[in-house]
Amino acid sequence: MGSIEFESNGWIWDGVYNFSHLFGGIMLTAAVLGLSTSYFGGIGMPGLPCFWTDFGLFHKKKYGKKPVRVYMDGCFDLMHYGHANALRQAKALGDVLVVGVVSDEEIIANKGPPVLSMEERLVLVKGLKWVDEVIASAPYEITEKFMDSLFNEHKIDYIIHGDDPCLLPDGTDAYALAKKVGRYKQIKRTEGVSSTDIVGRILSCMKGDNTDCPNNTTQPEQLNDMNESKTEASQSKGSQISHFLPTSRRIVQFSNGKAPGPNARVVYIDGAFDLFHAGHVEILRSARQLGDFLLVGIHTDQTISEHRGPPNPIMHLHERSLSVLACRYVDEVIIGAPWEVTKDMITTFNISLVVRGTVAENNSLMKDEVDPYAAPKSMGIFRLLQSPKDITTTSVAKRIIANHEIYKKRNAKKTESEKRYYADKKFVSGD
Repeated sequence: MGSIEFESNGWIWDGVYNFSHLFGGIMLTAAVLGLSTSYFGGIGMPGLPCFWTDFGLFHKKKYGKKPVRVYMDGCFDLMHYGHANALRQAKALGDVLVVGVVSDEEIIANKGPPVLSMEERLVLVKGLKWVDEVIASAPYEITEKFMDSLFNEHKIDYIIHGDDPCLLPDGTDAYALAKKVGRYKQIKRTEGVSSTDIVGRILSCMKGDNTDCPNNTTQPEQLNDMNESKTEASQSKGSQISHFLPTSRRIVQFSNGKAPGPNARVVYIDGAFDLFHAGHVEILRSARQLGDFLLVGIHTDQTISEHRGPPNPIMHLHERSLSVLACRYVDEVIIGAPWEVTKDMITTFNISLVVRGTVAENNSLMKDEVDPYAAPKSMGIFRLLQSPKDITTTSVAKRIIANHEIYKKRNAKKTESEKRYYADKKFVSGD
């Protein structure tokens, strides 16, 4: 959707209606002058519309279509492709997408402690290609006061939310007021992923062998505190299985669909991009500034598992690919990029510069591993890029593991609501 402006001759009829006496006099004068042109030696009469406007009698009115401004809010904790797809759908319902990021205090009061800070969540939301404006510290509930602010200060036309219910602690609908005034629109929830699911995947590694945890960060006493049977641990492993069903259409929806120009400076960066976080957004932004086209290589699940050990990666290849594609700084991705950047690959994609951040997961399990950047280094096109943030996938996972009891209780509540949603689930049109 886009705003359209055009000019119309309707201003003539506005003049006829509002200045009928004056208009009649002009018409009579024009007729007399028209009949007398032979007497005055062929003096021409200027075209009437031009004549009227030159005398400043009537003014053209510009008729335009007002841009539709839509609002969608959320916690956006452990940002994933489901969040990105929701905002993509919301943007399709308007011209300008304004996103509210719920404050830490509101999340704690309504859902439990967030994993990511407000600052980190803002970086992630602002980094999405469909987001135009952001409102920080938005309330969890659409109150009458906040709704008035949206409509009057931010000029919002519609408030958007997914088809899954968003309930307050007292069981009431957080979007009841928006629905009541007829300014609410619904989108389809993206199946197969949620922040609750991702926390569950990380927590599930604690319920079995210590070697199953990200980078073996779990301590034996933490495992003893869990005090769960092997049967329960086995059942919990199911939460690590991705329920996402990737389609070519979804990849197309997230893609820019543009190739680099013949003389474009193509910058290449690769990695796992697991648990897509603010550190990823910032390094991608820095990489994009070094060229005209940013190509991102995303390693396969097998490659990551070989280098970091199970259960890495936490998010699977297509999940990670969509999260990277949703970033506004990314132009294209290689889904299942090779670990080693070869000369042939550099030629194939016309890569001008290969970069790598200074902050990375340095825990390769491979012995006598060849430098994956040997080729670009030998060609003089490799650069080590200073990482703006020191966040890693491991550091994010450690936050959950360190406070596993809190997140286990939070997830227990959310899991029940998830089960009810799927039990009552009905088909909702949309994409």
